[in-house]
Amino acid sequence: MSLMQISEPNSNTEPHKRNIAIGIDLGTTNSLVATIKSGMPVVLEDKANNALIPSVVNYTKNETIVGVAAAANKTNDPANTVFSIKRLLGKNSSDIAASVAHQYPYKIITQNNTIAIATSQGDKNPVQISADILHYLKQIAVMRTGEEITGAVITVPAYFNDSQRQATKQAALLAGINVLRLLNEPTAAAIAYGLDSKNEGTFLIYDLGGGTLDVSVLNLNNGVFEVLAVNGDTHLGGDDFDYVIYQYLRTQIAPTEDFTQQSQAQLMQVAKLFKEQLSFVSEIKHQFIIANTSYTLSLNYAKFCQLTEELLTKALVPVKKALRDAKLKVSDIDEVVMVGGASRMKHIREALDKLFAKPVLISLDPDKAVAIGAAIQADILVGNSKEDLLLLDVTPLSLGIETMGGLTEKLIPRNSTIPITKSQEFTTYQDGQTAMSIHVVQGERELVNDCRSLAKFSLKGIPPMKAGVARIKITFQIDADGILAVTAQEQITGCNSSIEVKPSFGLASEQISQMLQESIYYAQDDMSKRMLQELIVEANGIIAATQKALQQHKELINLSEHQAISAGIINLQQALQTNLAGQEQGAKIKQLIQELNNKSQILATKIMDNAIKAGLSGKNIYQE
Repeated sequence: MSLMQISEPNSNTEPHKRNIAIGIDLGTTNSLVATIKSGMPVVLEDKANNALIPSVVNYTKNETIVGVAAAANKTNDPANTVFSIKRLLGKNSSDIAASVAHQYPYKIITQNNTIAIATSQGDKNPVQISADILHYLKQIAVMRTGEEITGAVITVPAYFNDSQRQATKQAALLAGINVLRLLNEPTAAAIAYGLDSKNEGTFLIYDLGGGTLDVSVLNLNNGVFEVLAVNGDTHLGGDDFDYVIYQYLRTQIAPTEDFTQQSQAQLMQVAKLFKEQLSFVSEIKHQFIIANTSYTLSLNYAKFCQLTEELLTKALVPVKKALRDAKLKVSDIDEVVMVGGASRMKHIREALDKLFAKPVLISLDPDKAVAIGAAIQADILVGNSKEDLLLLDVTPLSLGIETMGGLTEKLIPRNSTIPITKSQEFTTYQDGQTAMSIHVVQGERELVNDCRSLAKFSLKGIPPMKAGVARIKITFQIDADGILAVTAQEQITGCNSSIEVKPSFGLASEQISQMLQESIYYAQDDMSKRMLQELIVEANGIIAATQKALQQHKELINLSEHQAISAGIINLQQALQTNLAGQEQGAKIKQLIQELNNKSQILATKIMDNAIKAGLSGKNIYQE
């Protein structure tokens, strides 16, 4: 007897054929890869059954080693063993503080504002190193599923800027991975918890990893995850707690010239062990040997809390800022979800328990929650799941362009839901203008000089017309990955130009926080400066138009009228050059604009009369 495979109408005729999709949590300390098997999310393991894959790459002269085996070489080959590379991804030399570089035993090279790591295989940049990690994770997935991978959802910190997101996608491309979507880590954690427990409500996701802290406030309702606010710190994570302990333990060791890179790497491992164990024990001791001398190192929980008190305070600041931006009180949060390996620290959990007056939610393994959420989303995106899930993230800072006078015109306000597309029409400033320079900026201030420059490009081929006649449509589009594309199109001819914004450097979260604080502190002053700049632009436009009219139609007015208008122009020009206080100068310019308009009224009237006469010449106005 033979068996027949029965399929539903219009279904795939290949039995049990599925698109293999994976979720990748590319972490600072550890990375994970997960997929959906038999309808359930599963974290995939390497050949030695390790689910947590250290985000470590060891470059020997002959091979590239990734994961557990590479981590084992951190102490015996520290110069060629790279870890915590996520903290350098999408950044340049000016973004990296000297204190951060000193935390690592390998050599960080900065040249032409770029970053690279010196290894025995030559200089490796952060994108290449991240690609090696991603390629290894893909190999694990292929080995465990037995099939090629259709695509992947890769998670990133919510506060990753455009440069860091672009660098992540470039690393995936280099690793041969089809990126279905970049997904914010807190949103991935919310998916894991929301779909697992079918909860609805308002959540605060607290994601403290090895190198970054992400805080997101989300609302979950009928399968729609809407991000209400995001905040975080891309320079705060478990690594920083490790380093504080390392510095303390270093003081217990007598000064010695024999404290080599290898000794530093060994002591960093001890510091990491102390941090992890002090969540379970009140005191820990360890014997450390250097230059044939044995040292007994110790640390108790109270001293650990004292040493990291400043870091703990920093770890709570983004929580309060996110609640403020979401316009919510502590009591409005239904659940606090903790994810990320560093969230296991006891005093962090206790601080959040106290702040929200309720136990935090840690029912899922904090190391695995993000990868699980990414796998669920990837399964939906390749069409394996019929779940109706909509993710609505937000952009952390306003985006706009520079207009005349160095002013910022915001097209997409901060905390706008993404993906999003916004358009606005602009025009030319000068007669016969055939090109326009578009300067894309990011920030909350009114003047371009106080914002961050993202990119510049030009629109050419504008038909020569009178100033103000051309219609230039500027469109900002942010995709689901949070990456910005800007297009400029002249509406009459259809000529257009566009750019995918790829800034050459990153923006640290403390810079974002500073920009937001400055926008509030300087709001009144910024508005006064904007009003003054708008008056200056208006005055320059009136001066140019009046001078042109005088030159072309001087025969229409007498000498005294000509002199009066010329004097008005000179007075206004002088007012533009004076350095009076902002409000005083603005009032003076406004007054002189009105005076020039009054003096040139007779010229404008005669030009109009002349134009009407020319238009009616030879015509009978009484003829029907």
